[in-house]
Amino acid sequence: MSRQSRSLPIPEGCEGQRIDQVVSKMLGLSRAAVAELVSNGEVSLDGAAVPSKSTRVVSGTWLEVLLPPPPEDITRAKAEPVENMDVIFSDDDIVVVNKPVGVAAHPSVGWSGPTVTGGLKAAGHRLSVYGPDEREGIVHRLDVGTSGAMVVAKSERAYSALKRAFKNREVSKRYHAIAQGHLDPFSGTIDAPIGRHPRHDWRFAVMQDGKRSVTHYDTLEVFPGATLLDVGLETGRTHQIRVHFSALGHPLLGDPLYGSDPVMAEKYGLIRQWLHAYELSFVHPGRNKEVTFTSDYPEDLEKALLQLRGY
Repeated sequence: MSRQSRSLPIPEGCEGQRIDQVVSKMLGLSRAAVAELVSNGEVSLDGAAVPSKSTRVVSGTWLEVLLPPPPEDITRAKAEPVENMDVIFSDDDIVVVNKPVGVAAHPSVGWSGPTVTGGLKAAGHRLSVYGPDEREGIVHRLDVGTSGAMVVAKSERAYSALKRAFKNREVSKRYHAIAQGHLDPFSGTIDAPIGRHPRHDWRFAVMQDGKRSVTHYDTLEVFPGATLLDVGLETGRTHQIRVHFSALGHPLLGDPLYGSDPVMAEKYGLIRQWLHAYELSFVHPGRNKEVTFTSDYPEDLEKALLQLRGY
């Protein structure tokens, strides 16, 4: 399939911004994809190839971009059993699972591992077909490296109602996390905008021009060098909990991507961040009453917690 190009002027509102930010916003491409186009000489301003992804743009100049080839097709998940993925609750409208670490919510480009949707199909669950093909029934997601309670829609009314509830922030999502060090104050709110890291596209950071992000936390237990926290999200940005506590100087235990101590992680046998979605509350789309589901800690997190407690 031949590649397409786009030509358009730089609007006034983008004056002085980086070319990778501008192209990403205007054409809906990831900044990593834009950086690759720039390095290949496929982005130009007024006919001249852009030398760097950090080049600042001038309003009124003419932007030309040779778009990347279309991504490979992402189809619906194949029915494949997922080890240790327990079903907490199921009826005609929803199914709630205890998602293990190392499992994605749904298929995506570049991911060949297990998925929640594939595991549910293998267990005989029929999921909602509304929404994108690869996201059957998916109304919210947990990161591959985060375990815990996750709800999937099985009916049309559940898909519509839950998508709306998550969008309107009417769903209570509670997490337990262990952060390095001791927080001061013991309870509080972190209100700091989050955006993609300016130098590392796979990371996020507190950024002045990021999206509003609000995290509430309470201290549950204090250990030598670490704290068990109860965390509630008012917003749901990618890596929000990890980014916010890292920005406070208290990265999550076992999270080297955001600055944790690898020696400490090894001491407690962790190869991923100590973060678990332990409780999910929402209005059931069929019963029209609030329901709450909880998820027990998986073995690796439970073992690390017992070690911190001195057992």
